[in-house]
Amino acid sequence: MLNGIFITGTDTGVGKTYVAAGLAAAFRERGKDVGVMKPAETGCTARAGKLVPKDALRLIQASGARDALGLVNPYRFRPPFAPFVAAEIDGIKIEPKKIIQAYRTLSRRHDFMIVEGAGGIMVPLSGKYLFLDLAREMKLPVVIVARPGLGTINHTLLTITALRTQGIAIAGVVFNYTQEQHIGPAEETNPLVIASLSGINILGILHYKTKVFDLIVDKLQ
Repeated sequence: MLNGIFITGTDTGVGKTYVAAGLAAAFRERGKDVGVMKPAETGCTARAGKLVPKDALRLIQASGARDALGLVNPYRFRPPFAPFVAAEIDGIKIEPKKIIQAYRTLSRRHDFMIVEGAGGIMVPLSGKYLFLDLAREMKLPVVIVARPGLGTINHTLLTITALRTQGIAIAGVVFNYTQEQHIGPAEETNPLVIASLSGINILGILHYKTKVFDLIVDKLQ
């Protein structure tokens, strides 16, 4: 039985939060006590003098967790860039140890953890410390969220290769349609090609505005 997953993407804007929140809700409906974490969120809006991390709040709502926002989302920034860059602009240093400590606290409280990265697995979190390094320290299998169309074979295989070089387990790939689009030969064949070349499980294909998270949960358990 898995005790959690780390969700990354082949790129930004592929729908990691949509997938993370959907899985959190699906596990919760099955009676799992789900904890969630968004270690660093950028592009936050300011409200009443405070930064609002909409992705982290969405994860909290989906999971039903009642943990302090500071544990779920230790770092938040207004600039919409990679966390390391956003932190540099704001004059803040991200401390990976603080994130790991928060994760360990949450993992002791919950049966199952869902941690969502920012952008792709090679995005810098602090200096040369990447989300790849964070996933390795957390010892969580990774779920890769990928685009369905052209270019996704390259991006997905590169992500798989990066994870494998660090000995990080890969739970599988989810293809997510973030908008309505024509399903052509590329969309139809990409999952099969990636599965054949990598040997990694395809956990599911989420068409626009359709929810089949239960099927993904079945494959993760």
